[in-house]
Amino acid sequence: MKRHTMKQSNRVKAAMRAGRKAYGYNLSFPSPWVIDILGKLDFDFVFIDGEHGPFGLDQLEDICRTAERHNVTTIDRVPDIGSSTILRYLDRGIMGILGPHIATEADARQLVRACYFGPLGERSFGANRGTDYNAGIADKAAYYREANEQMLVCALLEDVAVVDNLDAILSVPGIDLYSIGPNDFAQSRGYPGQPDHPSGSCQDNARNHKSHPTGWAQDASGRDARGVGQRYAARCRSPDSTIGMTPSNSHAVATRLPCGSSTA
Repeated sequence: MKRHTMKQSNRVKAAMRAGRKAYGYNLSFPSPWVIDILGKLDFDFVFIDGEHGPFGLDQLEDICRTAERHNVTTIDRVPDIGSSTILRYLDRGIMGILGPHIATEADARQLVRACYFGPLGERSFGANRGTDYNAGIADKAAYYREANEQMLVCALLEDVAVVDNLDAILSVPGIDLYSIGPNDFAQSRGYPGQPDHPSGSCQDNARNHKSHPTGWAQDASGRDARGVGQRYAARCRSPDSTIGMTPSNSHAVATRLPCGSSTA
């Protein structure tokens, strides 16, 4: 039967639209067995550390197959934001991309360009598992639109240049979530290994930026994410919805359990 819809919906995007919190966990080493076991717990997503973890492309395909069997959305922190790099992850079946070191508007636009099909981006279409092997797609234009709707794009802010470029970065359409890397940010401020230094904290610098609504994530127990080395600032596409510890009229969107590797 000919069709054009994706194999499954992106559960994090669905949670964002519904204004509910999505739950997931980190995977810092290649193991479809972990996903198979935790699949019984009905998590929304698994976060794969493709920047620091030892993941091969064939291993990613096995991970995606297992996650899809349990209706778990796969999100990957890629090594870099080059179009060819991100395409290799999307072609395996990854449904969410976290782009590292987004420090300028140009970086944000490149991230978007690599993740989406046109007209928003320039993602290339190939006959592989990430695009259903180009089989049974009756309406490719509709398929492109659906792929874009299910694509989760996240920007990792971890450089001192973000402080001066934050407005421009946040103005780029197509980015769903913004995550903060406290360790790399502190290092870029001249405080290596001191993510909680008063002058090196990205959290404090971003909190002082009032142009956009921001919130700070909590871990699964409700503690400030500072305690597990993971902090997030996020702005959803709707201006009154943010992630984590937010005003009462906002929604918490995603929480990663404090397991696996920490955010840089």
